[in-house]
Amino acid sequence: MPEAPAMAQPTEDVKNWMNMFRWIVKLIRDEYEVDEASLTRCSVLETDCGLAIEQVEVVLDTISESFALRFPAGTLDEVVKLDELCMLAAWMKGLYKRPEFISAGFEQRCRAANAACG
Repeated sequence: MPEAPAMAQPTEDVKNWMNMFRWIVKLIRDEYEVDEASLTRCSVLETDCGLAIEQVEVVLDTISESFALRFPAGTLDEVVKLDELCMLAAWMKGLYKRPEFISAGFEQRCRAANAACG
C-alpha cells in the first residue's frame, strides 16, 4: 500500500464537515500540487482533481491516521467526489449527519469500524 504523506496538518480546528473539507483540500493541494481552483465540492477525485487511484488511497490513509478513522473496504466504490469524501469522513468522526449517498451495507460497515458515526 502507498505511504501516507509525512506532514499531515493539525486536526484540532476540524469541528464540522466544512472544516474537514478545507483540511482535505489543503492535503491534496500541498501533497499533490493540485491547483486549488480544481478542488471544488463537486470535483471528481480522479478526473477533476487529477489523482491516480493510488493517490486517492494515500489520501484515505492520511485521513484515517490523522483522525483515527477506519475506512471500510469498498470506500472508493461509494465515494467519487471531493465533497462526498469530506462528508463521509466528517460523519465517521461524529461531526456530520449520515451522508445520503452511501448505501445501507456500507453504512453498516462504517458504523462497525467507527464508534463515532452519528
